[in-house]
Amino acid sequence: MTLTQSLTAATESEYTADEMMAVAAARTLHDGARCFVGIGLPSTAANLARTTHAPGLVLIYESGTLGSKPDRLPASIGDGILAETADAVISVPEVFNYWLQPGRIDIGFLGAAQIDKYGNINTTVIGDDYAHPAIRLPGAGGAPEIAASCGEVFVVVRQSRRAFVDRVDFITSLGHGRGNGERHALGLRGAGPTLVITDLGVLRPDETGELVLVAVHPGISVEQVRAATGWNLHVAPDLQTTAPPTDAELSALRRLRAAS
Repeated sequence: MTLTQSLTAATESEYTADEMMAVAAARTLHDGARCFVGIGLPSTAANLARTTHAPGLVLIYESGTLGSKPDRLPASIGDGILAETADAVISVPEVFNYWLQPGRIDIGFLGAAQIDKYGNINTTVIGDDYAHPAIRLPGAGGAPEIAASCGEVFVVVRQSRRAFVDRVDFITSLGHGRGNGERHALGLRGAGPTLVITDLGVLRPDETGELVLVAVHPGISVEQVRAATGWNLHVAPDLQTTAPPTDAELSALRRLRAAS
């Protein structure tokens, strides 16, 4: 190995918490899956998966693009690169009426401003008064339908007590409700949130629907995760440690970001 190669390898082996989160989220997506992608962190992870281990991953965006293959991260669902690289462009009603609601999409990949211990997502308002909130957020978009109808939902979000709350201020997208089968009782098609990936670790719901810590990222302790969680977080007895990003994963992620 030359000196230049050695320095490059050393640089690539260093990574940020956001890079670890993006890589961990990307690894959850398998080749051939049909994935409804939200803009932001979910789009970063989905496009990383498509450019590394899952070239056959089918990315579907709310704007009506099916099978988009952007070589950079799209700025929004209206970014022209999504249509330019898509297998097909259809109307928004067709995306929801034909693809999403009948259960033809395997995975919904969402972000959140707030998420609670049962995986309910808030992207609407912060504060108890809907008419006069402390913060008014961007809103729902297609997320409620994605959360209701996709085979399962993966959530990617930075972890903090402000974001991980015992009970969200407003349920924009239903997760497992108040737990214990409430989602099934409401007749929703999809399984709801089955995986939450953060910059600290990975959570999955237990049999009641409550999120449990199942893995921590390298260098992160359980105490750090609990300190960033607004409820009494339970930990799986077989807690795992996420494998660090490989140089290939980091290189692919940084190329996507640099091109944006």
